[in-house]
Amino acid sequence: MLSSLVLAAVAGLATVAGFAPFGLFPLPIAAVAALFALLARQCSWKGGFAIGMAWGLGLFLGGVSWLFVALNRYGGMPAPMAATAVLLFCSYLALYPATVGALWVALRRRRPFADTLLAAGLWTLSEWLRGTLLTGFPWLALGYSQVPPSPLAPYAPILGVYGIGLCVALAGAALGIADWRSRAPLPALLLVLVLAAGGWSLGGREWTQPSGPPLSVSLVQTNIEQSLKWRPDLQLQWLRVNLELVREHPARLVVLPETALPVLAENLPAGYVATLTDAVAGHGGDLVLGVFEREAGGAIHNAALAVGASGLQRYAKDHLVPFGEYSPPMFGWFYEWANIPMSDQTPGGARQPPMRFDQQQIAINICYEDLFGAEIAAAAAGATILLNMSNLAWYGDSLAQPQHLQIARMRALESGRPMLRATNTGMTAVVTPDGRVAQVLPAFERGALTASVQGRDGITPYMRWRDRIALGLALLAVVAGLLVRRRRGEDVGPDRAAA
Repeated sequence: MLSSLVLAAVAGLATVAGFAPFGLFPLPIAAVAALFALLARQCSWKGGFAIGMAWGLGLFLGGVSWLFVALNRYGGMPAPMAATAVLLFCSYLALYPATVGALWVALRRRRPFADTLLAAGLWTLSEWLRGTLLTGFPWLALGYSQVPPSPLAPYAPILGVYGIGLCVALAGAALGIADWRSRAPLPALLLVLVLAAGGWSLGGREWTQPSGPPLSVSLVQTNIEQSLKWRPDLQLQWLRVNLELVREHPARLVVLPETALPVLAENLPAGYVATLTDAVAGHGGDLVLGVFEREAGGAIHNAALAVGASGLQRYAKDHLVPFGEYSPPMFGWFYEWANIPMSDQTPGGARQPPMRFDQQQIAINICYEDLFGAEIAAAAAGATILLNMSNLAWYGDSLAQPQHLQIARMRALESGRPMLRATNTGMTAVVTPDGRVAQVLPAFERGALTASVQGRDGITPYMRWRDRIALGLALLAVVAGLLVRRRRGEDVGPDRAAA
């Protein structure tokens, strides 16, 4: 059993290489195959749970280890406490593949086709639950690994990230369950080819159409070290840096990243916002900047403000990060160990209108919000361009930056719209509606990315149905897998038969 646990953990860890920046997109399929090959050898749900747990720990400890950087280096949490917090969080995330393993071993029919359907359905439902329960954490959902050049990427405008994850789980489970000592692998290989061919057949199809004239944009990357950003003695220096970058990189729309101004809006020097406004309005432009706002009642919002030729417009972040931006009930003790500025925020509210600049309407999402495909799809319906403003300086030079850009690529695919990203330290980029990165700035460099962006309108199937297609297929797969009768004499494990 120990060797199986080690192999499962290694397979889970290897899955990380399927995501950015490595981009070895076939690896998650192989890792899922390894998982179900190991699960197929288990005789009890407890063994399935342990194998799934080991696989999940390998994936999440390897894939979101950058959380340690935020807690220890910038949050001030002692290293042992930070490591413990990351381990506990990753253990929670690993409960989802562990539950899949336990249920699959307990419910399998010992018929390859039925068991493959059951595996894929359970996997997809578990990923959706992970992205939903307790506000959700869908990071490293398998579908994110399948952006271009993966042949599964064209499914995104129809099925979304969870539907692509269903395809990955189908292919991986089929390969893992198959008996490779006979001709039995042929149906599994055929299934993989059919899934790939279906994606290739959809490649190149445009679900949306150009809308209005292109918009010239300047996406500013301020590159301010997180440990220095909130120092009161450096505040004026950072305000000058932002102003200089806005002046040096004119465009119809200039964008500063999330919380570019490291101070509450009410505490900005007199006339500072007016100076920023003049810097863009003088040539008929607009500026979108990230800043914290406090309402009269005391509520603090992580906001994006637009000033300039189109007038004042506002968006406040709605989907907040647990522990980083608000404290879940009974977790106040966390802040006795971690020092996170502005960690008591208030959601801005759903269904905030997009910002309008000339004939383009821009739906803004701030940092973590673009993890939630259904929410972005709802906002995209009334917009022609998506804009993400982020500050990933909290995570240093880690996997967080390329992984987050990969998530933005999936959102562009699902909505058929360009996704712009303005970040503090990276990765500032322009993503095209087909999920490809048209331009990107090097990380940890100060500057701006200037581009001409064509807005698009129209509704993709995913925008219309969101995750309902993927969930419906997953439920259908589970039911179909369960309806198949077990093979006679094989529904009792070898260990029980021996007993």
